[in-house]
Amino acid sequence: MSTQKYFAEKLLQIKALQINPQKPYTWASGWHSPVYCDNRKVLSYPYVRDFVKSELANMVLEHFPDAEVIAGVATAGIAHGVMAADLLKLPFIYVRSKPKEHGMGNQIEGVMEPGKKVVVVEDLISTGKSSLEVVDVLRTNGAEVVGMIGLFTYGFNAAAEAFEKAKVPLYTISNYMALMEVAEEQQLIAADQKETLGQWRVDPANWGK
Repeated sequence: MSTQKYFAEKLLQIKALQINPQKPYTWASGWHSPVYCDNRKVLSYPYVRDFVKSELANMVLEHFPDAEVIAGVATAGIAHGVMAADLLKLPFIYVRSKPKEHGMGNQIEGVMEPGKKVVVVEDLISTGKSSLEVVDVLRTNGAEVVGMIGLFTYGFNAAAEAFEKAKVPLYTISNYMALMEVAEEQQLIAADQKETLGQWRVDPANWGK
């Protein structure tokens, strides 16, 4: 079994990933989704947590061996990023969605030295908008963002285009296509649901309307 399918299976087991095409979930954007992903649940399962830590560190070593700093996306990417940075023995910082409204007004927390090669850690990539906003903040502050790693991506075309335009290579432990394979193998979805689940990934904004 591939790493992508193995991790999708684990996420299903701990209910970090849930599939319910009959009663779709509603995102903050108003989009309807047959899948719900909450990778924060990984933190409550030590063995899954260890797997994530190891895989994230391995992705950095394989794809970004010259990385000098790990940056987590607040808030969900912080814990996963800390674990990877600890294993790699690299400095860690994290980036807020907006500057703090008190104290020093920081948006980047930790020591960010200009010119350092940074790998961003995200938990979940949907459209990529918020993830790439973090990249913009880091670049504005002098960082050389060499890439991004994450736990799971829905694999939307819009996200792929956005990351390509921003020149940010993206690697994730698992993805929506692997999830669909596991769900089908475990008979979590019926044969007639497979097509509608595939349509959602192609056009999530209009799915279910």
